Amino acid sequence: MNVQQNSNENYVSIGAGGLISKRENVFLSNGNTLGDYIPFYFGPRMPMLYVIKLGAQSVLYNLKQTSSEDVIYCITSVEQILEHQLEFVFSNGHAVSDLTDFFDGTDVGSIAEIIDMQAVNARYWRDENDLDLKRRKEAEFLVLGDIPASAILGFVVYNENVEQKLLKLGIDKGKIAVKPSYYF
Repeated sequence: MNVQQNSNENYVSIGAGGLISKRENVFLSNGNTLGDYIPFYFGPRMPMLYVIKLGAQSVLYNLKQTSSEDVIYCITSVEQILEHQLEFVFSNGHAVSDLTDFFDGTDVGSIAEIIDMQAVNARYWRDENDLDLKRRKEAEFLVLGDIPASAILGFVVYNENVEQKLLKLGIDKGKIAVKPSYYF
């Protein structure tokens, strides 16, 4: 069981169980597994969000459909992670792909050259002229262990209904952005 599941008694996994299990068995050069990290994507509308939204049944995916209202983006930044002195790695593509390379804090100054932001921000990830687009779109920033609330810059939600729920939890309105375009 990973750190995130132990952190909150109300935790509800929306991830693909088979993929989560696979991440537990991918070891990085530092000895940690992908499952030891909290993964962040560099942009919105990732292929995994599409699968979560629609639901899927396969060897890796056993997901029921999840409403966009039930998915909230937690926003942080590389600067916040550095300021809080949190251990991290980042990848130039989907973390379980054999084609993906991993980088650590010594490489963070080159992150703009390492991450293909054009791929990350691409609205669609299928391109017959670029069969690697989907992998690069899913580049990850992975933070080891827990992230303090002070490192969270804000939240992106699907609609005003979700915004109201966060406001009732005491989250400052200035930290909530309603962006339905970030969802499917």
